[in-house]
This record gives sequence, structure tokens and C-alpha cells, in this order.
Amino acid sequence: MEAIEEVESTTVEPRPDESVCIQPGSYLLELSLDWIVLRGSENIHHLLRESHVTLIDEPLGKFVHSQALHDLRNLFSKLSGTMGIGRAYAVRLTDDHDLVDIAFQLSDGRVLLEAVPTTGSFGECFGSVGGLIAGLANSHGQALLDGGARRMRALTGFDRVTLVCGDSRAESSRGAFAARSSMSDDLPPMVSDCEGEPVSIFPRQSHETSAGDALLRSCDDAARAALGRDGVRASLRVPFSVDGNSAEFRCESRTGREPSFELHAAAELFAQLFAMRLEIDRLTNR
Repeated sequence: MEAIEEVESTTVEPRPDESVCIQPGSYLLELSLDWIVLRGSENIHHLLRESHVTLIDEPLGKFVHSQALHDLRNLFSKLSGTMGIGRAYAVRLTDDHDLVDIAFQLSDGRVLLEAVPTTGSFGECFGSVGGLIAGLANSHGQALLDGGARRMRALTGFDRVTLVCGDSRAESSRGAFAARSSMSDDLPPMVSDCEGEPVSIFPRQSHETSAGDALLRSCDDAARAALGRDGVRASLRVPFSVDGNSAEFRCESRTGREPSFELHAAAELFAQLFAMRLEIDRLTNR
């Protein structure tokens, strides 16, 4: 691992259930705990050069380099018993020269593995988090919230960042949007382009699936339409907790964005450090 036939028919096939789709430009595999392929996105041949039908019930090691599989399984072993997300960057899975970034998690007894083309910027996002947090040392109250929204926008490069923390709200925006940011929980953590056509996961009719927990699961039609009306094509959700209460950064872009697991991880780290800064502020100002 590096840096870590058309058939003529008179019937129309119904659109697949959005809950078992992923976003275009990404790949998904559902694996057993022994890393046997249980389901795969129908574009997986672009990644593994094997049909999604061929993969089912076969060990993943049959289709990827042994060293890549060994490294991924070692990383995954560190997640045992946690709800965390493991990530590996610039991974070469096959003999192809293309590298991918990978995110994987344990969900309902399955290994959920997602891959996207590597961004090639490993370390750049993480390197700026410390300085952005340090710049909030002398901010308090609403000014701290405002500063957090501004710095999250600087980190992610999105056009608007909205921070909701309890009854408080802060926003940093580049230009005006059609509507105020909605903090609905219906969106997946990452939306790269709401105008993209969802990719189905095979087998399509499956009642046992963990795809709903995927970072890049597809939005349903209603959610994509709502984003379009609001002038948003890409978004990034970063929830966190302060004193046991839920809070969230919502990052939004007017244009599509390439999915980046590193950026998502850096935004999560920023949110966690920001939560600590909020707790310190509240303790010292009681």
C-alpha cells in the first residue's frame, strides 16, 4: 500500500430503491467479517476489472493484491468494537496504475468498504487543522461560533458553512444562496454532486444491507430536488457533540465537488477539537 445486452422488453424496470444506491464516482463493497463479497456497486468493474455479478460470494483477496488486502485488514482490526471509520490513502488494489482512497467501517456485522479516486493531497488538509483551531484561542461566545464557521469554510473550501449548536447558529458564506441552509438529517455525510445519477448495488433486492451507513450513499429524489432548489450541488455534514448535546457543521457548494475521504476526516478532526474549545469556553464563562 502506498501512503497508506440490451434485451427488448415491453415492461419498464422500476427505478432501484435509492437506499441501496451510491453516488457516481465512488465504489462500494459489502463484505462479511471474513472479507467475502456479499454485495457490490454495479460500477465496480471500473475499479476491480471484474463484473459485480462475478464478485458475489467470492473472497475479496481473489481480486486485489495480497499486500493491499493485508494492509487493509490490519487497519480494520484496529476498529474492532468501535463505531469508527478507517481510512487508507493512495492504495493500489490491482495492477492498474490508478490509486484510490478507501474508507471502511463495521456496520451490522458487515465490513462496508468504499473507494474513490485518490486526491493526491495526503496530509495537506490535516496540516492546517491545528493552526485553524489555534486561531480561536481568544474567541468567546457567539464570536467563537462565527470563527468556527469561518475556519471550517477555509478548511473545506465550500461556499457556505452553517454551524448549529443547540439554539445557537453561525454562518460563513461566499455570496448569497437561494435559501437558508436546512439542517435535515436526510442527507448522507458526503454529497459530491446531487445532479449525478445514482449507482445501484447488486444484488438489488436485498433486505440485509449496510449500505445506508455508507459515507457516499445516494440521496433520495426528494433530498436531491431540495438541494437543487436551494442552489446546492455538493454538501458535507460534520456532526459533533458538546456537553452531550448534538451539534453540526453543514458545508455546502454551488458546484459539484470530488469526494475526498481525507477532507472529510480533517473536517471531523476540526469539529472534535472545536467541540473541546467550546466546552472550555463554557466552563470558564459560567
